[in-house]
Amino acid sequence: MTLLLNLIWVVFGGFVMAVAWFFVGLIAAVSIIGIPWARACFNIASFSLWPFGREAVNRRDLTGREDLGTGPLGFIGNIIWLVVFGVWLAIGHLVAALACAVTLIGIPFALQHLKLVEISLMPIGMAIVDKQPRFRQGWG
Repeated sequence: MTLLLNLIWVVFGGFVMAVAWFFVGLIAAVSIIGIPWARACFNIASFSLWPFGREAVNRRDLTGREDLGTGPLGFIGNIIWLVVFGVWLAIGHLVAALACAVTLIGIPFALQHLKLVEISLMPIGMAIVDKQPRFRQGWG
């Protein structure tokens, strides 16, 4: 089911937004100062292209400790990101979410775009991880 959702997602906004993330990553990578943002952009471009079955989580929650991206410098980096690129990517995901929400079938895709709006605003300190499969214990 995840594969089917991802294939449909690519057609309905996923590819365009992944290209936007990749393009912003290239712009950020032009300067040495922008490399942390570029790395985050490339990770999120991959997530934006193929989101179902994966999720974005805060690295502090994932590792249980603070690092450079989840501390005060990460917060400052996210504020700079928000002003320079974040707002524009968030608007792109919001427009895609509104377009998907027009139909009943598009609602799951609209919800995924809304999750990406949140990531667009504050990407530093986030990690993309596979969702853990939930297996039932026994037959009962």
